[in-house]
Amino acid sequence: MQAFFSIFQLHVLIPWLLAMALGIFVGGIPGLTATMAVALIVPLTYHVEAIAGIAMIIGVSFTSIFAGDIPATFLRVPGTPASGAAVLDGYQMHLKGQGSLAITLDLICSAIGGLVGILILIFVAPALSRFALKFTHFEYFWLGVLGLSMSAVISRGSRIKGLISMVLGVLVSTIGIDITTGYPRFAFGNIQLMEGIEFIPVMIGLFGISEVLRSIFTMEDMAGAVFDEKIKLTSRSVGKVINENKLLITQSSVVGTLIGALPGAGADVAAWVAYGLAKRTSKNSDQFGAGCVEGVIAPTSANNAAIGGTWIPALVFGIPGDTITAIVLGAMMMYGLKPGPLVFEGERLLVNQIFSVGLVSQLFLLILGYIGIKSFTWFFRFPRNIVFGGILIFSVVGSFAIRNNLFDVGVVLIFGILGFVMERSEIPLAPLILGLILGPMIEENLRIGLIKTSGSFAAFVTRPISVSLATILVVMFLWDPIKSLVLKLVKRHS
Repeated sequence: MQAFFSIFQLHVLIPWLLAMALGIFVGGIPGLTATMAVALIVPLTYHVEAIAGIAMIIGVSFTSIFAGDIPATFLRVPGTPASGAAVLDGYQMHLKGQGSLAITLDLICSAIGGLVGILILIFVAPALSRFALKFTHFEYFWLGVLGLSMSAVISRGSRIKGLISMVLGVLVSTIGIDITTGYPRFAFGNIQLMEGIEFIPVMIGLFGISEVLRSIFTMEDMAGAVFDEKIKLTSRSVGKVINENKLLITQSSVVGTLIGALPGAGADVAAWVAYGLAKRTSKNSDQFGAGCVEGVIAPTSANNAAIGGTWIPALVFGIPGDTITAIVLGAMMMYGLKPGPLVFEGERLLVNQIFSVGLVSQLFLLILGYIGIKSFTWFFRFPRNIVFGGILIFSVVGSFAIRNNLFDVGVVLIFGILGFVMERSEIPLAPLILGLILGPMIEENLRIGLIKTSGSFAAFVTRPISVSLATILVVMFLWDPIKSLVLKLVKRHS
């Protein structure tokens, strides 16, 4: 209780809330990621005590991950990489006049997912960390392939077109210096391409710029407002949807925490895996991608839960779960704290304060998230030409700010045109994003694994966790034909 009440002192509370407010702004602007928000906060933490600085970092990470869903829902432009999956159904709900419901579900499920992630962190951190450490390059390879297989699940329409999109994403991910030989691939002598293609400019171009082009070429009413809903939500109607999908929220939150606990996976991978699993297990799988509430709930519950998951290996073993916790570990060392198994004994008060901050941040997220929604939707009531002009400006500035490189602005424009052409050809964009995210993970772990075993694939199919993941992959692809075969046999014998 001492740890809990100590975080409500003004010298902790004020910077904590201000950081969370900054997270809403940064997360809601396309191109400005949660990692960037944390990086901006860290220099300010030098001037406050340890728990205040850590509270600022935790708070800004939760609010920025959620806020990325706001432009994803209303503009089809993910504010952060973790909001990529939120585009699929959130934007479709907005087109149906249910944008308010979608973003309200986003907010509540983000808070619930974050709460579940922190609770799992509190009660099972050591056990989960020991399990996460059993993952080697062989297991991460299968995890990446399992995630990539979700492209077949999340695609609407032709599976062949979904496969084309996924392969294109994987190919784009191979551009740059070869991870094992150091030789440039597909660079064509261009020094910029040797550094590879940044994920965020690609995502902004595919979803943001292509949406602007689509609106122009389809002659939409550019004088009309982006957000003009007249529907008034009630707590009862939202509560009913939450209650009907409580099992999905729990499932996605647990999946998000587990994925987050795996070093290097992060909230964006967690969101896609949770979305694919939700579609696979749903009775309404055919509605995913067309404005389904389950498609909104699953990724937003998972990506915030993943934040709690990333703290599991960070606290227990000092291994960063993602780029955010990598920055956090640096900040903790700056305070003279050494993450590891002994931190639960030597720094028990601080650990309890961190847990308390994580729990209370979910309440603050609901309050500040609501204010953020109101602020952004006020902007979205302006005419489309003004809003889309703002999107273009923020897209260009956001992509340039990543590396202070004009080349990334060109990447945004090129992939904006590509995204527009793909959609006109009814080729889905989501598998391309998934291939771009998971391509490097699969290639790196495959090649390092083969180097370890002198070119033998045996370790990929003999280790217990590897076999389990490979079995899950096979079952996923054979489930539908096996189920239909069983139903036919039962029908024949009945």
